[in-house]
Amino acid sequence: MLTFLKQVQAELMQVEWPSRTEIMRLTAVVIAISIFVGIYLGIADFLFAELLKLIIQ
Repeated sequence: MLTFLKQVQAELMQVEWPSRTEIMRLTAVVIAISIFVGIYLGIADFLFAELLKLIIQ
C-alpha cells in the first residue's frame, strides 16, 4: 500500500496542471454553453408543448 501511494505521489508531481487564467476561461466557456443549451431546450420544450396542445384540441 505504501508503494502504491508513493507511485501516486510521483505521478501527481508529473501532472501539468492548468493555469488560473486557463481555468477561468474554460469555466466561462462551460457556463456560457450551459446557459445556451438551457435556453435552447427551454424554447424547444415550450414550442413542442404548444404544438401538442394544438394537435390535441
